[in-house]
This record gives sequence, C-alpha cells and structure tokens, in this order.
Amino acid sequence: MKKKKMLSLCLILALMIISNFAIATYEKKPTGEKINVEFSVDSKDAVDIKVYYTEKGQASKEDFSETKSVTINYKGSGEKTSSVVLPAAVQSIRIDPGEGTADVSISEVSVSYKKQVLLSTDEMQMTKLNNMKQKAGLYQTCKGDSDPYIVWSIPTEQVLADVAKVMAPKMLAVEILLCIIIDLLLMVIWWKRRILFAIPKEIVENRKLIISLAKNDFKAKFAGSYFGIIWAFVQPVVTIVVYWFVFDKALNSGTQITKEGIEAPFALWLTAGMVPWFYFSEVLSAGSNALVEYNYLVKKVVFKISALPFVKVLSSIFVHVFFVVFMIILSACYGFYPSVYTLQVIYYSFAMMCLCIGIVYATSAMTVFFRDLTQLINILLQVLMWMTPIMWNMDAMQNRISPIVLTILKMNPMYYIVSGYRDSVINHIWFWTRPETTLYFWGVTVVLFMIGSVIFKKLQVHFADVL
Repeated sequence: MKKKKMLSLCLILALMIISNFAIATYEKKPTGEKINVEFSVDSKDAVDIKVYYTEKGQASKEDFSETKSVTINYKGSGEKTSSVVLPAAVQSIRIDPGEGTADVSISEVSVSYKKQVLLSTDEMQMTKLNNMKQKAGLYQTCKGDSDPYIVWSIPTEQVLADVAKVMAPKMLAVEILLCIIIDLLLMVIWWKRRILFAIPKEIVENRKLIISLAKNDFKAKFAGSYFGIIWAFVQPVVTIVVYWFVFDKALNSGTQITKEGIEAPFALWLTAGMVPWFYFSEVLSAGSNALVEYNYLVKKVVFKISALPFVKVLSSIFVHVFFVVFMIILSACYGFYPSVYTLQVIYYSFAMMCLCIGIVYATSAMTVFFRDLTQLINILLQVLMWMTPIMWNMDAMQNRISPIVLTILKMNPMYYIVSGYRDSVINHIWFWTRPETTLYFWGVTVVLFMIGSVIFKKLQVHFADVL
C-alpha cells in the first residue's frame, strides 16, 4: 500500500514540475489582444460613424466589409471622444464620418492599449482620403459630397511589440498565480484520491449495466406516446427554427448589433450554439432528478447508486449525436463542408460530458434532500442560456459592454463549448490555439468534479433513509 502511495505522490510531483515548466516557458502572443482606436468627433448634426478594420496592410476601400465594422451613434452634441475596440493584429482602419450631408470633423486619432497610447495620428500612415479636407490633423467632410472616408495603415508589428511590453508584468503575475493554483489543485487531488477515483472506478466496473439502463431510460421518456422517440428530435428542431425566425427574420433590423461580426449564415451559427446547449440543459434537468426517479434502485443494498447520475448523462447522448449529424449536414448545405476540424466536435462533446458529470453528481445528491433544487436549476438554465453567447455574438458587444462584464461572461464554461462547436464547423480553428481558455475550462471541470464527488460520497449513506 505504501508503495502505491509513493508512486502516486511521485506522479503528482512530476505533473507539478511539467505543468509549471510549461507555464513558465509558454510565450503569450499579443495577437489575441484588443486595442482601442480613439478619435475626437465634432459636429452639430447627429450622424452614424462607421469604423471598418482589416488585417490587410495598405488596404483599399474594397478590402473592408460590413462584417468587420463598428458603428458609433454620435448625437451631435459638440466635440466628443469616441473609441472602438479592435483586434491588435489589425493593419488598416477606415473611418466613415456620416454620408456627407453633415459637417463632421475627425481629429486626434490614436491607438492605445490598457489606457496607454501606442500611436498618434502622426505615427499612422494615411493612405486614402475621400471627399474630406485635411488641415493640421483635422479631417472635415466636404458637405454635400457623398461617401467621405479616411483610411489609415497601422504598423502592426510595432503595436504588437508595445502591447507585449505592457502585458509582461501582468503575465508574470498571472503565471505565478496559475502555478500556485495548479500545484494546490494537484495536491488536493492526491489527498482526496480515494473519493475522487471511486466514482470513475464504479462507472467502469458497471459499464454494461449503465449502458443498458441508459438505453432503457431513453426509451422510457417517450413510452406510451404515439410517435415515441420522434418527439426527442422534433422539439429541439422547432426551438431552433423559432429562434432563427425571430432573430434573423422578424427582428432582423433590431438584432443587427448583436449579430455584428458573424460571417456565417445566422441559421448555421445559431444551430452550432444550440446543439451543445440542448445536451447540457437536458442532462442538468434530468440528471439532477436521477436519484429521486430511480429511488427503488437506491434502496437496494447491492446496487451501485453512483451509476445513476451517469445513466442520465449517457442517455442524453443519443439525441445529441443526431443533432451533431444534423448540424454537419446543415453546414454542408451552406457551403461549410466537413473537414478535419469537424472531428473536434468529438473532443468538445467529451469535454461537455465531463463538465456535466461533475455538476450532476452534486445536484442529484442535493436534490434528494432539497426537492426545490430542480426548479431552481430550470430557472438558472434560462438565465445561463442568455449569458452564454448562443443567440448573440459576444465579440460584437466589446464596444458596448464593460470589459469586466465580458470577462465574467466568458468565465462560463459553456462559452468554451459553444465557441468550440462553432470553431469546429464554421471558423476552422483548433482548440489548442486557445490554450488559456482550454486550461481554464479543464481546471473548472476538475474542480466541479471534485466538489461533486465529495458531496455525493458524503451524502450517499443517507439516500435510502430520505427516499
């Protein structure tokens, strides 16, 4: 026994060394960071000012598109400083001050990061000036002329280098904190290893029984209904169609802000977000009530009740597989054909299952003693659905929502999953290109599983008495 204990301790220490070394040597590139483009606006009239951006250097007018643009609603109340948040890798920006029917002045254009000015107007190269007058750093529209705009070329390498310098002290502090958290987490895993590995061990030992119960559970949901399991597929499809119609057709003009930056068809973009959410919400709703539903098995001494929450996690996967196939077919219909990136759906589905397992083991155990928890979970799921960027684009809100609020919203683990499904079928981005969010997601998942396992094992001895 002591030998096994020493081996497990050596393994944990080795993981600490490897993880700390990986964090210390990982070079955080500032390409994913955001910069602020600020400028002063002065006009007597209310105008809509559009800021376009592109990663192409020395860009012409045709290189800019509506999908990569931000609109500023200027109220015409005298000189005012406006700003937009753009990717740090941007190489060209274009400012369109109205349609030329109003006198609008643009001045003091600058690029900043974390309130530190990196470039001023003089340090950016103006490559195009259309229907505007230039005088001493002031750009004014020629009233009556249509389509006035200014194009600047940004020295991206200089910006990224300056951003990296500003990031360095903060990144060092984050790396130290991250190493401490991972080391503490690994020590807790080693200390509570018996409880943490008890549930996975019981699931593996009873895998045949679990698969059989999962199949029966899936069939039992629709037993007695005329159309049977067809209802499992009809309701989610109807839900997607309703949301698509409301957001893309009925309220199309009213939802333009929330859809800014979405380059894929909205129906496909929405489906890629709804498919994982259907599984997540179904598992949490059904899994939290697993022990109450199977109370006759809980009272049997010989039955491994730790398998019951996992039965709900597994039974919901049947419908999920169908919708994953549906999503892939829909993406192909829109011209986003399956590729090697699509295989990432398997990884993100597995990651979502792991997240659900930790949560469900905690909620199913607590529901036995507090039945109202299932109602609270249903309410919480409604809130989380809107906090997760399923029907709105979080990137489009960067100029409208506080950075602190956006950071809090991105801390939702389902944000990682939903973004991952879209990366797999639409954006074609590998999950390892987002190491920070990947590490954060798995850290949260491990912690939730630890909490769920401890709660379940501590309360397990009282289940039969209460039920």
